[in-house]
Amino acid sequence: MGKIHQRKIAMINDISGYGRCSLTVAIPILSAMGVQCCPVPTSILSNHTGFPVWFFDDYTDKMGQYLEKWKELKLSFDGIATGFLGSERQIQMVMEAIEEFRTPNTRVMVDPIMGDHGKAYATYTPKLCQEMEKLVRLADVVTPNVTESCILTGRQYKSFGWSRKELVAMAKEIQAMGPDFVVITGVASQPKEDKHQQDSQGSLTNVMLKPDGEVCFQRSKKAGRERPGTGDVFSSIVSGAAVLGWELQDGVKLAAWFVKRCIEKSDELDVPVTNGVCFELVLPELIRRLK
Repeated sequence: MGKIHQRKIAMINDISGYGRCSLTVAIPILSAMGVQCCPVPTSILSNHTGFPVWFFDDYTDKMGQYLEKWKELKLSFDGIATGFLGSERQIQMVMEAIEEFRTPNTRVMVDPIMGDHGKAYATYTPKLCQEMEKLVRLADVVTPNVTESCILTGRQYKSFGWSRKELVAMAKEIQAMGPDFVVITGVASQPKEDKHQQDSQGSLTNVMLKPDGEVCFQRSKKAGRERPGTGDVFSSIVSGAAVLGWELQDGVKLAAWFVKRCIEKSDELDVPVTNGVCFELVLPELIRRLK
């Protein structure tokens, strides 16, 4: 029997000491999946920016020195995953890191974090969005939400009313940029128009496009209050599943289930919304599912 190779992911993202997002989420979730998470911090925050005040330290000037030591050590990774990037320079450095550390067996996962609810984040200028598109071209798997999908393809955003034909066309346009797999996350149905769900909150659908053109729609009932960090939870599980060799839809299904359970548990315990999701209490359920 051959030796078991433990998978490793270089996770490029910021780290917030409080609020459950970014690397603070990715490290424990990937560890629970049996994947080694090797962090590359892009910035360090005392807490995420959804709080009234925060400390912020831009790590851009140190990222080059940090990654240089990895080059000297000739490290290799089964996966490279990216999260929030705050500047054109950071995106360029990440693209260079992908070129340096990528092997024929490395999976590159890009979560093109640029905006939500129809608006780009304040730091994301049109030029920065163009640079993010260049990074997307290097990805094997890309996981934009609806807003980010619209930014990437130049479409007009709408909160509800997306047809399957429109979503498939948008996913194919993103795939044409370079990624093999496209997952458009969190497509919401308008509650009053949701004929398939009794719950007043409506549902969310994840749209998956595979390299062979096959499209899969995964729909689930929306749960609880919207919270920060759930995108990081979702992309961490999808990234872990990718390097473990899972089928894409299985990773997305697990990620959607886990996010929903985390929201339900957080609402049950009345965790403040700014504190994100108490995923730590749901990790035992995730581990049982993995077994």
